[in-house]
Amino acid sequence: MSGHSKWSTIKHKKAKTDAVRGRVFTKLIREITIASREGGGDPGGNPRLRLAIQAAKENNMPAENIERAIKKGTGELEGQILEEFSYEGYGPAGVALIIDVVSDNRNRTTGEVRHALTKHGGSLGENGCVSWNFETRGVITIDKKGVDEDRLMAAALDAGAADVSDEEDVFEVYTEPVDLSAVSEGLKSAKFSFDAAEVRKVPKTYVKLDGEDARKVIRLVEALEDLDDVQRVSANFDIPDEILQG
Repeated sequence: MSGHSKWSTIKHKKAKTDAVRGRVFTKLIREITIASREGGGDPGGNPRLRLAIQAAKENNMPAENIERAIKKGTGELEGQILEEFSYEGYGPAGVALIIDVVSDNRNRTTGEVRHALTKHGGSLGENGCVSWNFETRGVITIDKKGVDEDRLMAAALDAGAADVSDEEDVFEVYTEPVDLSAVSEGLKSAKFSFDAAEVRKVPKTYVKLDGEDARKVIRLVEALEDLDDVQRVSANFDIPDEILQG
């Protein structure tokens, strides 16, 4: 498993703990609000909203919080005017970063992102400086325990997946972004449970890191992910497991 893919799995496990649940709730509420605004408040006809609600439920978000976020997105309740955009930049050792944000104040967010990058040895770049090295894919992460790979492969392909990858302790099912919701529903119907189903920017090439460079990159990514406006950070690092989990 690539270092950043492993990092995503670790993050999802950490998100189940009380210490980070409040921050996760904030990010999920913003995703639900944006999804509702862009595609309407009916999850049956809005795949992005359906996946956001599923993620919220998996993190034990109360139903009333979900409903309120949907209504803010559709305009039934008053809420902040949110904007969705991305930054591109570099971390230590030339690691490429894409930082996806949802914000009600672009100037504030730019300042916070720039400060985190500078403090931890990174820099903000121009649009397009690293995005060429990433492709947008749907990724469904399934714990290997008790899962038959052949049965998973058959079910995933039947549901419309592009590929299934064996990644040490998990399987990753890859889809086109527009197919992610349908494939995840197909896998649920086939009685597979999964840790996450998300649209992710997947690197085409990786930078192998170890030692202090690896720890610097981890500190930078954590600092960015701690910012309220940052929804997700994509990076092309490949870091040994013992450092990632340390």
